[in-house]
Amino acid sequence: MQNYKIILTFASKLKVNMNYLRHLTTKYPTTTILIIIIWILCFIPAFPETVLDDISLIDKWTHVVMYAGTFGILWIEYIRKNDTINRKKLLWLGIVAPILMGGLIEILQANCTGGRRSGEWLDFIADSLGVLVAAIFGILLVWSRAKGRKDS
Repeated sequence: MQNYKIILTFASKLKVNMNYLRHLTTKYPTTTILIIIIWILCFIPAFPETVLDDISLIDKWTHVVMYAGTFGILWIEYIRKNDTINRKKLLWLGIVAPILMGGLIEILQANCTGGRRSGEWLDFIADSLGVLVAAIFGILLVWSRAKGRKDS
């Protein structure tokens, strides 16, 4: 009987989380697509060589740009769809969750790809830097929007 209650509790929490996930994907469609692209790119076995391979730390710059662009779009979508700004929600959606995602991807690359991909601390740092660039951009947008409304 106890196991049955545990399973029901887990199933109800999973349902709530799935409903919230569905809400996020409909509210932030562009960000959702970009996140899916990041996950796919991070688990493709290997990329072909390009002329950009000669640029120092091109892989790290790619991580910064991917995360800054994706989560910059998240900030834009949030600001466009919400009249009031929930700082706690933005902290979680725009900073904490993306950094955790970057860390999770690196852990999975290191442990679940059979050596085809490697998880690297520098990639995680580059991901986090991209998130922080997006957050600075987003905070400036929020500040600009608030100032514009005050002036009106």
